[in-house]
Amino acid sequence: MRERERPVPPHEVAGITEHVGYRLKRAAAALRGAMDQTLREHGLTVPQYSCLELLDERPGISGSELARGTFVTRQSSSVVLRGLQEGGLVTRPAAADHGRVLPAHLTKEGLRRLEAARAAVYAVERRMLEAIPAHRLDALLTDLDHMAAALGEE
Repeated sequence: MRERERPVPPHEVAGITEHVGYRLKRAAAALRGAMDQTLREHGLTVPQYSCLELLDERPGISGSELARGTFVTRQSSSVVLRGLQEGGLVTRPAAADHGRVLPAHLTKEGLRRLEAARAAVYAVERRMLEAIPAHRLDALLTDLDHMAAALGEE
């Protein structure tokens, strides 16, 4: 009977929990959980908050751009936008001026809710960043960008 050959890990590890991918996922899950809890107090979900942030930064962007920027499918983005619109946080025209693009914009209430939620989200990020020395932040951000680029993410 032949012994099963196991692939060699990309770096030395004692178990699955020491892989870089596992640790990235663990950190992302912890961040998502903290953001979910914080945003719940503001009546928002993470995708809704992300959508409001993008619309504040780039008013009128297309639904496709919004989906890419919030890391969800176009269909999910449409559902999030519709919910924000029904909640009075976003406005969109009933019909497109040209093509199929229905540009979305924050309402005054959407901006107010975003600003309140933003302060809470920044507090979560600050807690996360306090766990690493400040002088290593630039290197960490660069490394994360390089990892994403290596996997085909621009």
